[in-house]
Amino acid sequence: ITVILFFCNPYPNYTKMPHQRFPKIQILSLASHEIKFVLSDTDTSMANTLRRIMIGEVPTLAIDLVEIHENSTVLNDEYIAHRLGLIPIRYQAPDSLRGGDVHGAFLSHRECVCYERCPRCSVEFELEVDYDTVNPARQAQDGAGGEDDEEDHEVMAPLTITSKDLKSNNEYVTPAHFLHQDEQDESQDDGIALVKIGPGQRLKLKAIARMGISKEHAKWCPVAVATYRFWPIITINDDACSTLTAEQKQELVDVCPDRILEYDEQVSGNITVAEDAWDTATYTEDLRVTQNMMKKRPEDEDFLSVEPSTDKFIFNVETTGAMDAEEILMASLRVLKDKLNYMAQEVEKVRDMNM
Repeated sequence: ITVILFFCNPYPNYTKMPHQRFPKIQILSLASHEIKFVLSDTDTSMANTLRRIMIGEVPTLAIDLVEIHENSTVLNDEYIAHRLGLIPIRYQAPDSLRGGDVHGAFLSHRECVCYERCPRCSVEFELEVDYDTVNPARQAQDGAGGEDDEEDHEVMAPLTITSKDLKSNNEYVTPAHFLHQDEQDESQDDGIALVKIGPGQRLKLKAIARMGISKEHAKWCPVAVATYRFWPIITINDDACSTLTAEQKQELVDVCPDRILEYDEQVSGNITVAEDAWDTATYTEDLRVTQNMMKKRPEDEDFLSVEPSTDKFIFNVETTGAMDAEEILMASLRVLKDKLNYMAQEVEKVRDMNM
């Protein structure tokens, strides 16, 4: 899938850039929790801007206020509130099954006109877990005598309170219990563990989730990983390589720890670029040092070179579960477009003032 990005110019009177670029995005792999794509026909400023927006300026929901009504667990109130704040909160639009962008669905509590909070700017969660209520077998066990010690231990085992115990007042907003199905199958809990409780312990609280961005607090960050690498440009000098023996060619291939080269003496006898070299290239110095030792003169041409591209980048984005990976990418492009439009408006105002 290839997407060409066009950021419309709302002010056509401006002169276009002499070397205007049209960035492209090519999707390499896509899953709900991870996306890998190539951004091309642009420079590092655009790539780093997109990365920083995904990390710090895509809005999400996160628990911001916690009212503790009763807490007899081993953790104090502040510790539990901190753990609640780090639970990813997932919003699913009524007509979608994906974790979507909360922009447009909610307002920032600073922009909302309500007195304290309302469904437009917040979502309420309630949690109430009592060990003795959830595990009534304990009471029956206390009244019975002569039971096996192993059975006593199973009945008295601690209970784990998880994100599954949070009850939302908005059917479209729920905690992201797991990142994907494989993680859910491997987990021993029903969700993200908050605290373990034992006999006689109880936890009751109310939590308020609000919209925000990671620039304010990391709990609103929608990504766990957002990185990019330079696309490798691998050039093989066939004329120079023809002067090498088969052993020297094989040595050049073997010296690369990232396995970006291949050599088959029986088929072609030439060094070729591996099929997945773009994904494994790490720009190590081993290849450069080895081929310099093979040169007859220092000024001779390189047998091959691996250089980073200046206009093509490989992005890898993994989510926290609050949003689907594709939605994070689209939301970051929306934020970037809004910023560019705002800057154009401000420049237009200054231009009008000087006329």
